[in-house]
Amino acid sequence: MLVALCSLITALTYVDAAKVLTQTPAVHTASPGQEVVLKCNIERPESYYVSWYKQVPGGTPQYVLRFYHSHSYPEFGTGFSSDRFNSKASSNIDYQFVIKAAEAGDSAVYYCHTWDDSVKEHV
Repeated sequence: MLVALCSLITALTYVDAAKVLTQTPAVHTASPGQEVVLKCNIERPESYYVSWYKQVPGGTPQYVLRFYHSHSYPEFGTGFSSDRFNSKASSNIDYQFVIKAAEAGDSAVYYCHTWDDSVKEHV
């Protein structure tokens, strides 16, 4: 059985000054037990966390975790833990969301999220 994971590309294009978040890959298919890495580039650094959300079809987004590039460990939402999930940053604008061993229940759309101080909005 394959686990299909979608990483939604998020962008605010109606405001020229807004930060654009780019998630890759757009779609990731994994076999159970495989490690999955989803990436999020936040375009420019600011002193805010990058959060990750999981949304299954027909459901509301669930807060999975948040991470700040200079911290060692993420903070987790209810029902999510370091046993299966992690986050890290290769720079102050490049973040990764890691599913350590994919399971069928991980099939969902995953969103990265942060705050854009230039326009005072969530992106």
